[in-house]
Amino acid sequence: MRTVTAVALAMTLGCSVVPAPDAMAQGAPTPAIVTHVQTASELAAVCDPAWGSVPRLEAIAYCQGFLTSFGQYHALLYPQGGPARPLFCVPVPGPTVAQSGIAFAAWARENPRFGNEPALDGLLRWAQQNFPCPPAPVARAPASRRTR
Repeated sequence: MRTVTAVALAMTLGCSVVPAPDAMAQGAPTPAIVTHVQTASELAAVCDPAWGSVPRLEAIAYCQGFLTSFGQYHALLYPQGGPARPLFCVPVPGPTVAQSGIAFAAWARENPRFGNEPALDGLLRWAQQNFPCPPAPVARAPASRRTR
């Protein structure tokens, strides 16, 4: 059952943009449903969709999966105490995935100049701006010992 649902969701998200069914019945102009995410603005539209019904729930699930994968991949590349500094540092406790998706969407609306960037690039910009890492500690040279 899960595989069928995942495949159906992937097929739905891989299709072209279609208008919301409720809007077609009423004849009112509504935002198009984003079903293919490549840019930061498309990801923002999926993370805080303006449409309703089942497509809204599917979009939010897609967003949360995207953000979770992004965070897990970053954690694997930059483990705590590892040799490389992380690109961003989420506090503990951090925001929920849902809060992060809504915050990213708000950031994307406030920063439209990054809207055509790849979705991951926009998400990384948002994370670095909102969760900066503390400055790296200054490495001190060991004190030299005098020989007598």
